[in-house]
Amino acid sequence: MSRFNALKSDSHWQKVWDERRTFAARDDSPKPKSYVLEMFPYPSGRIHMGHVRNYTMGDVLARFRRMKGMEVLHPMGWDAFGMPAENAAMEKKVHPGNWTRQNIATMKAQLKRLGFALDWSRELATCEPDYYGQEQAIFLDFFESGLVYRKESAVNWDPVDMTVLANEQVIDGRGWRSGALVERKKLSQWFLKITQFAEELLTGVQRLEHWPDKVKLMQENWIGKSEGLRFRFALDGLQLSQQLDVAWASNPNPDAITAVLNQVEVFTTRPDTIFGSSFVAIAADHPIAQALAAGNSEVQAFIERCKQGGTTAAELETQEKLGFDTGLRATHPFDPAWQLPVYIANFVLMDYGTGAVFGVPAHDQRDFEFATKYGLPILPQHLPAGIRYDAERKVAFERDEESDENVFYHDFNEAALEIKPSEGREQEYLDPRMEKILVDSGANFFASIPAAVRAVIALAESQAWGTGTTVWRLRDWGVSRQRYWGTPIPIIHCESCGPVGVPRGQLPVVLPEDVSFDVPGNPLDRHPTWKHVNCPKCDAPARRETDTLDTFFDSSWYFIRFASQPADKPFDKAVAEQWLPVGQYIGGVEHAILHLLYARFFTRALQHIGKLDVAEPFAGLFTQGMVTHATYSIPSLLDPPQPPMWLSPDEVDIRPDGSAVAKDTGTAVDIGRIEKMSKSKKNTVDPEPIVDQYGADAVRWFMLSDSPPERDLEWSENGIEGAWRFVQRLWRLFDGVEDAPEAIGGQDKDLDRKLHRTIHGVAGDIEALTFNKSVARLYELVNAVEKAAPSASRSNAIRTIVRIVAPMVPHIAEEAWAAMGEDGLIADAPWPEVDPALLVDDEVTIALQVNGKLRDTLVMPKGAPNETVEAAALAADKVVRALEGKPPRKVIVVPDRLVNIVA
Repeated sequence: MSRFNALKSDSHWQKVWDERRTFAARDDSPKPKSYVLEMFPYPSGRIHMGHVRNYTMGDVLARFRRMKGMEVLHPMGWDAFGMPAENAAMEKKVHPGNWTRQNIATMKAQLKRLGFALDWSRELATCEPDYYGQEQAIFLDFFESGLVYRKESAVNWDPVDMTVLANEQVIDGRGWRSGALVERKKLSQWFLKITQFAEELLTGVQRLEHWPDKVKLMQENWIGKSEGLRFRFALDGLQLSQQLDVAWASNPNPDAITAVLNQVEVFTTRPDTIFGSSFVAIAADHPIAQALAAGNSEVQAFIERCKQGGTTAAELETQEKLGFDTGLRATHPFDPAWQLPVYIANFVLMDYGTGAVFGVPAHDQRDFEFATKYGLPILPQHLPAGIRYDAERKVAFERDEESDENVFYHDFNEAALEIKPSEGREQEYLDPRMEKILVDSGANFFASIPAAVRAVIALAESQAWGTGTTVWRLRDWGVSRQRYWGTPIPIIHCESCGPVGVPRGQLPVVLPEDVSFDVPGNPLDRHPTWKHVNCPKCDAPARRETDTLDTFFDSSWYFIRFASQPADKPFDKAVAEQWLPVGQYIGGVEHAILHLLYARFFTRALQHIGKLDVAEPFAGLFTQGMVTHATYSIPSLLDPPQPPMWLSPDEVDIRPDGSAVAKDTGTAVDIGRIEKMSKSKKNTVDPEPIVDQYGADAVRWFMLSDSPPERDLEWSENGIEGAWRFVQRLWRLFDGVEDAPEAIGGQDKDLDRKLHRTIHGVAGDIEALTFNKSVARLYELVNAVEKAAPSASRSNAIRTIVRIVAPMVPHIAEEAWAAMGEDGLIADAPWPEVDPALLVDDEVTIALQVNGKLRDTLVMPKGAPNETVEAAALAADKVVRALEGKPPRKVIVVPDRLVNIVA
């Protein structure tokens, strides 16, 4: 019995596919079109098992759809700009372009070894001028259409590396590279008007029927539509201390300060909690804070301290809450005598809402932490019915009727958690003023929170101190990055004309090659010639924009460029629309918010300016689970302890008792938890030696086996060895097909039925991306074929299995197809036809009950007459024994399901 030579077969068929351009998609094909796409990778140097799993899933679907008669576009490219290349330039003294292109070459070779059915003729890299030049054209389209603007914006600024940092690059308030305290700084930035499409993006989410619910919810939450109340607290400038008088005296426009200090506007989605407010907080760059800082060094110092904090809502939740009492007092809109202190606070951002909030410590964790720190009142606004609040002790309780004692319910001294009513218990408002509002508005005293919100908004509007308003969490997209390795923003700054778009004939604006990374900051700012140009409008000396585009910009339209790649424009509208939207998009859930949102915005923006008649880029989305592995480490013996030394799996020996030691030293190794493969913990497995040992098909089969594709998959040696053994089983089966002459044994009806049900089931599983189910069906079919006697049915089943497994293990399928003397490539062969008659059960199992108790079962032809079924049931041995010779009083037959005999 021959053995399948995976390495020989892999290289042979991969070469054949390349030479014949088997997987090149034809724009002019009359076949129905299908676009299958996995999120393109960053060329970091080598592919990892996460890549292998992701691309194997897409590849199976692409190959299957080709077999189903579709013209399939299944391309590959590289998300090639970004900071890692600049970091390599600084650390390894290489040019980012050289580093990136070498990595692309390495990773492309690795992907090819796995036999993916990719259209390499459409390969693109975002770092190449033929791509980013067309991206610059799109930027200019947006600029000319009013979708791009420039404004000052708060950013994370590293004062040592002299660059803007993404939020993920700020660790404990410090730059991830330099370790310097990050500052909150204002810079002029370029923005895209994504908020102009907020309503469309939100309503469009629910029309995405083939997206995971969790991703749609994440999109909705990020867009964040909120209905609430925008209202004003009156401020009295006369209440300011003597320090504030300096602000008026030192400012050239004291009347402007007086106007600023007249009132503070806030927005809230919970106006029903207005009687629980105990302070007002403003952002450090709020106009009131800036006015106060004009003559107050303490205010200035506090504002500088605030700049050292984060710039995102997530960071503000975790950092220490700090405030500065301005001396101002805000007048509560419901009670002129109720004065609230006004603080400058580090957890309020000017870019969110109005840059001011009112604090309700009893019902917001952030406000509670702030109030506790500064000794401010905690005033619960509402509690479930039957719960009472002791203001002196700051606890909520309910009365136990049996013991007539107070039962502890919640302690507001410890944490401010929203108290929600238990099932069946209405919400009760404690403040008599809120009760009156509810009564006057016609709402029930035990009103729901939405009813109370509506009641307060209606009252505020009738008294003209507030307005019901819709706000969005979504902010316009800042696309400026102060770095070299990115798409140059095609803008020229002129003293007279302002920002001017680069003339189309001068695109692409190409990055200069002669740059240095010896000095921190953006090399484009320091380049002696690149940025110096003349204004396209007035020909006066001007300068290029030295900021480059956010890499999310690059990945927000690459799927369109895959579909159409003319040399003179970003894409051809008619050609692109043949393929779009992407039928099936596959990638990690970590991209579920920003990348997907920006791509959705791009298609709408292009539709808005008439460049594309497609609203949604991805009709179907699948987020696969991660590939995981145990971690191995040697703990630190130093005092104080240092981080552990991580070991890769190939540096560790696992002993029979389950313990682990380092291969080179025999030192005991701690086996950590199973987690996502990562370079930092060295628990990665390089696919290349695995492919060398087991072949591409075994790796592909393992990636599809066992675990549902949306869940994490644990890599194991046992798993890949099991996949390799199954590939060899398939080869033995295929190799022996001629040993089963068709003339022997005739037809095997059960095997025919098993085969056709497998064809039907696997097709459905692949379309649903439930590959583990298709794997299970194939195991069952192969088992059945191996046990079956030689027959025409068995021979046909073996020849058909070759086609069923072809999308999953294409190399062995091509080898067997050729060995069986079939014409052409199996990659071009059709999917097996299903006989519908063989999908229908012609026999049923009927339950036999005596006095309602199951006694036996009976296999009968489907649809057998009741009389026949009754006779067979009464003749069954176990029924006869149960009746003990007594004649049945009644026999009830439920067709094709059961017989109940009443004795």
